[in-house]
Amino acid sequence: MSSNIVWHEASITKEERRIQNKHQSFILWFTGLSASGKSSVANAFARRLFERGNQVFVLDGDNVRHGLNKDLGFDETGRKENIRRIGEVSKLFVENGQIVLTAFISPYREERQVVRELVEAGEFIEVYVKCSVETCEKRDPKGLYKKARNAEIPNFTGIRAPYEEPENPEIILDTELNSIEECVDQLTDILTSKGYI
Repeated sequence: MSSNIVWHEASITKEERRIQNKHQSFILWFTGLSASGKSSVANAFARRLFERGNQVFVLDGDNVRHGLNKDLGFDETGRKENIRRIGEVSKLFVENGQIVLTAFISPYREERQVVRELVEAGEFIEVYVKCSVETCEKRDPKGLYKKARNAEIPNFTGIRAPYEEPENPEIILDTELNSIEECVDQLTDILTSKGYI
């Protein structure tokens, strides 16, 4: 980092933004295999929060790779940089007093921990969207598993690249056993009981 770069303090604090928004600001970090339901649950939950008057935004893995991260590949280095950038963007949303939902495979525990450490305690909530690779492969809405099995996609998580399950996630949503709506209800109940929303 250049020695000519100096942090400029904002005139509006995170706490002031939270008071105005009438809710906490935090990251709900949805992690899981491709086709586990991360984006579906995140967007359905965002709709519920929005209808309650909460300030919320979804950062989706595919969408972010259309712009901010379109220069990154899918090898380990590219995946790590993808998550680092998303972590920094997510931190900005938290500082802005908003709820940010991120839907990224984010296969490595170490990288998820890096994001957790960017924000204050309680501002990063890891949501493990649990679903077996077999079920994800049956769903395969984008045809990615089929391509991975045919060696058309190298380094595909769950097939030719590892996925490290969270060891102690704050929330586990089992999308094999529960519908999207049931997962949204679970999230609503948990976050309400903990005073986040």
